Parts: sequence; C-alpha cells; structure tokens
Amino acid sequence: MTQKIIAMVDGSVYSASVCDHAAWIAQRTGAPVELIHVLGRREAPQTQDHSGTIKLGARTALLEELAALDAQRAKLISHRGRAILDDARAILEKHGVSDVTTRLRHGDIVEAVAEVETDARVIIIGKRGEAADFAKGHLGSNLERIVRASHKPVFVASRAFRPISKVLVAYDGGVSAMKAVGHIANSPLFQGLEVHVATVGTASPEVTKGLEDAKALLKAADLTADTSILPGQPETALGKLVDEAGFDMLVMGAYGHSRIRSLIIGSTTTAMIRSCKVPVVLMR
Repeated sequence: MTQKIIAMVDGSVYSASVCDHAAWIAQRTGAPVELIHVLGRREAPQTQDHSGTIKLGARTALLEELAALDAQRAKLISHRGRAILDDARAILEKHGVSDVTTRLRHGDIVEAVAEVETDARVIIIGKRGEAADFAKGHLGSNLERIVRASHKPVFVASRAFRPISKVLVAYDGGVSAMKAVGHIANSPLFQGLEVHVATVGTASPEVTKGLEDAKALLKAADLTADTSILPGQPETALGKLVDEAGFDMLVMGAYGHSRIRSLIIGSTTTAMIRSCKVPVVLMR
C-alpha cells in the first residue's frame, strides 16, 4: 500500500502553509495526500437539559427549540469543516497534486492521527492552531501531544512556505538522530538537497566518528553532505545556524541521549520550534 502524506488542516493561518508543504512533498515523492480536519469535542453539539429552570407550560416548546438550535449548530460546524477541506484540496490541486482525499473527523486529534498513521509516511501539522494570531508566543496545544504519540515523522509547517534546498540535521548520536539520517538517505524527498549535519557540544573521538558515519551514509545516497560541531546550548546554537547559514528546514530526532534530548522533552522544544522560522521535522 502506498503510504500517504497526512496533512492536518484547521482553518488557521497555518493551513495554507500545511497544504503548500504537503504539495511540495507530494511532488517530490509521488505520494498521495490525505487532508484531515478534526472537529474537537468542544465543537460537538451539547444538548443541555434546561427542564429544571423552565415552567411546565413552556417546557415542551422551549426544549424543542433548543434541540433544533443544537442540530443547526452541529450542521453549521460540519459545513465549516467541509469548507476548510475543500479550500485545502483547491490549494493542492493548484499545485498540480491530483491524488487527494479528504476526511472530516470528530473527537480527539491525537486519536485521529493514531488511526491513520499506519498508512502515513509523514504527518504535517501547523506550528500553531486557530488562535495563532492571538497567541503568537505559544505553540499549538496539539503539537507536542502529536509528536509524543506518533511513530511517524511529524513535519511542523512554518507560517509560510518557501522553496527548500538546504536542510540542517540536529545530530546527537542517539537512536532517533541516527534514524533521522537513515530516513533522509533513503527518502526521495531529500534527493538534490544540500544536507548539513550538526551536533552541539565539544569535539571528542565518539562525536567525530558519529558525524563521519552520518556523512558517509548520506554521501552513499548521493546527497551533498557536510558536518560541524557547535559550541553553546542546542536551542540557541542551532537556531543561530539556521538563520545565519540560510537553512530552509531543520530535521531532528524527537528523543536523544544528550542535551539535545531536552529539545523535545522539555521547554527547549518549544523554544526551538518557536524561534525557527523554517519547518521542523521531528522523528522518533
């Protein structure tokens, strides 16, 4: 079965970027795209029983009116979800991607991702959600939940798409970092891109060998690869390198065994993703 690109759209300002990045991945890999919009539990119709506060004479008519309003609200929310999916499909089709399916789901977004990720090659989500313009300092509340729960690469889309040619890999020698390098070497997505592998810390024989092994694996896949060792703290050193060297994407393992481990386990994760103005790909 062909693995799909799963793109989560919510109607926020990030949804167009999610679709643009999904189209870019689809064009480079030939994979189909599935667009998913999840109607959260807070959006589900909640029929309330007001009978305790209604006098008997008016009770039946008013309860019927409330039920009708609940049904109308549920219908409007569903129509909005379908409109978001239709707009997202139109963006992909504008990019020339025709193999697109849509799915409207009810419930929890992490549960929705868990149900479809078996057939997914990557899950794309916006950095922030529907309240992006009102909470610019915060990441989407579902982002870390999805990263922690998913066993597939999670592609965190930046606010706007820009052409991708240079990729930075945050490498700490851990299992997920090694897996990230292997994934890059084996994926058609990265063919023709310039890849740079960087670790944060001090040079040691172990660190140097790890970087050399990563570089050799990438070069064996005909990828242009280079390495570096950066001093300082991971979130500041890597963020500075992204900005100064003009990288278009950051790839890092979601879990590691050094200070870079805190990039996803602790508050450094949010600092890293928030400070980077480029897409971040997180791999388990």
